[in-house]
Amino acid sequence: MRVRSIAALTLLGLTAGCMATPSTVPTVPPKADAAPAAPPPGLADLPDPVVRPLVRSRLGNKPYVVWGKHYDVLDSAAGYRSEGLASWYGTKFDGRRTSSGEVYDIYKLTAAHRSLPIPSYVRVTNLDNGRSSIVRVNDRGPFHDDRIIDLSYAAAVKLGFAHRGTTQVRVEAVLPAPPAGRPSQRPGAAPFFVRAGRFNDFTSADAARNALALVAPGDAFVVRTGDAFAVRIGPLGTRHEANRLHAFLVFQEHTPVILEK
Repeated sequence: MRVRSIAALTLLGLTAGCMATPSTVPTVPPKADAAPAAPPPGLADLPDPVVRPLVRSRLGNKPYVVWGKHYDVLDSAAGYRSEGLASWYGTKFDGRRTSSGEVYDIYKLTAAHRSLPIPSYVRVTNLDNGRSSIVRVNDRGPFHDDRIIDLSYAAAVKLGFAHRGTTQVRVEAVLPAPPAGRPSQRPGAAPFFVRAGRFNDFTSADAARNALALVAPGDAFVVRTGDAFAVRIGPLGTRHEANRLHAFLVFQEHTPVILEK
């Protein structure tokens, strides 16, 4: 089991209880991080958070220094894409304040990142098994140079690597759909997704996802469906948008299916 980096402890000027420097860390052995003893069922099937416009947090978005290294925060998550090692953090930090001021909840789909704005949404894809999930960035970390994102325990379960400490992932920013020029979604309506195709292996599905990402009006991503891998596009706010995308994909000789979440 990995030991979570000090994202909730290091952001300068956060809260009085969160300040720590190497010179003030107690000499007693720290509490080891771990998975919960009795996690609730269904974490692997948690629905992705709905990507909606967010107000930039008052906390956690200024340049900061950790272990003598300076970090800047991006003005926007737009266009962010990276591949590397992901880790997760568990019971040691459950209930503590994150860099955004929120309380960390191991059963929510959240993450820590060194430079993405707080809050922001990213889609994380486990490159070992093709599983993916949207998570909301609300914390800072990890501060190990070989890791690019630190996920909540629930996110690690959903991505299929909670039984180990790390996995190779792709991290891509997910932005809310612009409100102008699109039909408004009726109150309470569920978002729509369009399945563009199913593939026997993740490599083929990911290649199709990369091609569709250039033309799709929503986020294109790969999900595991039984023994196969599916490329989905969304969320789309209305049936009208889903129908238009469906027609476009048929024209492109795909076999799309409209899904309502």
